[in-house]
Amino acid sequence: MFRSLALASSMLLATPVFAQDAAPARTLTEVLEDAERLEPLETVIVSQNGEIIAERGYNGHRLDAPTNIKSASKTIISALIGIAIEKGILESTDQKIAPILRADLPSNADPRIEDITVGDLLTMRAGLEPTSGVNYGRWVASDNWVRAALTRPFVDDPGAGMLYSTGSSHLLSAILTQQTGRSTLANAREWLGAVPGFAIASWDRDPQGIYLGGNQMAMTPRSLLAFGELYRSGGLAPDGTRVISQAWIDQSWSPHTRSIRTGDSYGYGWFLRNIGGEDTRFAWGFGGQMLYVVPALDLTVVMTSDETTGAANTGHRDDLHDLLAEIIATTSDAE
Repeated sequence: MFRSLALASSMLLATPVFAQDAAPARTLTEVLEDAERLEPLETVIVSQNGEIIAERGYNGHRLDAPTNIKSASKTIISALIGIAIEKGILESTDQKIAPILRADLPSNADPRIEDITVGDLLTMRAGLEPTSGVNYGRWVASDNWVRAALTRPFVDDPGAGMLYSTGSSHLLSAILTQQTGRSTLANAREWLGAVPGFAIASWDRDPQGIYLGGNQMAMTPRSLLAFGELYRSGGLAPDGTRVISQAWIDQSWSPHTRSIRTGDSYGYGWFLRNIGGEDTRFAWGFGGQMLYVVPALDLTVVMTSDETTGAANTGHRDDLHDLLAEIIATTSDAE
């Protein structure tokens, strides 16, 4: 008898009291309403299975107003490189960049400059000292951004560790310009023109007229969503037109290196991380410009933020990841 009572007591203690401990599940509407507490946050759009299921503009910000997506534009440069390879304009990610940019190579250059490939630029492994961070202002103040990026000293070997640098992405824009004979913007408008809603509202250029690869690009949140949907759908426009190959998306979403700052893996212009229990691919722009794709849930999420207050709040990026985790919780329940 005593043994039976002891067993029953142990079973009672081991049983979780869900009715008392579990918090009630929140709806997506409640999650987005609560997100207003994130001061820098300006807009959120949530799309699942190709349909917008929720969207919010905070403090008067509109979903159809252009905003500077900052380094999230590196994902667009990556897409254009993939299309250029598919079209035969570029050979492959293994193609060496020196023959293309020969006119801007420094005299008496380090021999390693001959080893840099298109893939090294895509994965931020050129080995050249970065032009981002504390070096960014001096770089864009130069009279030739391509030449200035190529004349940075080597701090690592090409193909070695990740050195995040907008200069590397700008070299890709210069390569596209050189190889096609027209601007990167013109290429983007033609090659991505089959994607309904995709548009680049404005984009800065360097002193030679080359569009800045990887920064200072304005798009509306809805347009950024349209671009993310292209990747979520496997490279197909809504009418079935093939825009980007599935192989390129697979390569872009494969880990090629790792950020020493965040620990996130990095593909071709996309960061890779598990958020909310789901493998997530995301583009990240300064101050909190985010494009998330969660393939297992057919989920695409855009978040834009005030770049000044978002940058000042060092935890804002993590806040946005947490917000995505809450969105994932509501949408995975719906699945």
